[in-house]
Amino acid sequence: MDIEQANSDATERMMEARPVLVGLGKAREVIPGMGENLLLHAGPPITWDRMSGPLRGAVIGALIFEGKAENEAEARALVEAGEVDFEPCHHHQAVGPMAGVISPSMSVYILENKTHGKKSFSNLNEGYGKVLRYGAYSEDVLTRLRWMEDVMAPVLADAIEASGGIDIRPLLAEALHMGDEGHNRNKAGSLLYTKALAPFVVKVAKDADVASEVLRFLGDNALSVLNPVMAACKAMADAAHGVEGSTIVTVMARNGTDFGIRVSGLGDRWFTAPVAVPQGLYFPGFKAEDAGGDIGDSTITETAGIGGFAMASAPAIVTFVSGTPKDAMNATLEMYEICYAEHKYFTMPPLGFRGTPTGIDVRKVVEKGITPRVNTGIAHKDAGVGQVGAGLVRPPMAIFEEALAAFAEHYGI
Repeated sequence: MDIEQANSDATERMMEARPVLVGLGKAREVIPGMGENLLLHAGPPITWDRMSGPLRGAVIGALIFEGKAENEAEARALVEAGEVDFEPCHHHQAVGPMAGVISPSMSVYILENKTHGKKSFSNLNEGYGKVLRYGAYSEDVLTRLRWMEDVMAPVLADAIEASGGIDIRPLLAEALHMGDEGHNRNKAGSLLYTKALAPFVVKVAKDADVASEVLRFLGDNALSVLNPVMAACKAMADAAHGVEGSTIVTVMARNGTDFGIRVSGLGDRWFTAPVAVPQGLYFPGFKAEDAGGDIGDSTITETAGIGGFAMASAPAIVTFVSGTPKDAMNATLEMYEICYAEHKYFTMPPLGFRGTPTGIDVRKVVEKGITPRVNTGIAHKDAGVGQVGAGLVRPPMAIFEEALAAFAEHYGI
């Protein structure tokens, strides 16, 4: 067994993956294995009794949105009666930000890896603040979700089809040159995404008012592109998964209770430990004591070599997650210490167009004592409140140590 060659193969597959946004469809119709009583969620597997407040809130909201419950009490009763199944998005080629809840009738982006052929999926982005993915489920949250499904989703589906597909890899590469890092800061990427779709939205919308409404929603939401970017990163990371003898991390994900990783050469086994609470800046009226535990599948961006690993490209991110521009630069420089490669296509002007650190190697994480840096939003610890801030977090070292020990045992090292 040649670990170096295996890691070279895995990171090469990750970088050469070319995820293209090819469509939009209902989760029940396009996500493999999606069932009518199944809710997908972010992070590793978890049961209702261990779920964090934000994840429980998103589950409650999704059941009301689906028409399976009229209110919180009915939703809780349904879950406690065993009428709802829960599985990670990652078990179904999907990813979801924060709570990551995807229900059967929600529309999801469909991305196809044109290099390797596999598809990936993510839901639609609601914007900042009081939204389902942060555990809010009040009537205004549900009204927005219904508008997204009834008005925006059909227009986006037709527009994406009319466009012939949007190649996310070059879009991301350009966004990194425009001040994004691809996880918490997506202002440039969302504008590029809206620009790419705009002519087709105008073409397929039933009237000018609908076109205007959809474009305004996309343009006003600096996170519009995050979900297709996450699905693109899922496609990239999946391309690197299953390489015999590779120590490259292909999943990092959190459910608000546990942080979990998967390793390319260790199949579908999860390595988990309790999540930390992010450190960062809070919206007016909130403080650190309000914060819930780290949550979301959006760490798939760091797994693929952007996000916290590309902070050097986005010094302005520090105004949202705390720190200084120098801290952003140092964050990226530190991540080279634990990664196997530098990305061929994702480069950073402030570092002389050096490629982003790519391919987290569990050996290097443990050897150097350095865990990955993650940019993230912060959810309120209680169900029903929503986003309260944004900040930085690191996964627990224990999961990398456990993965490395398991690798040694599996391969008889």
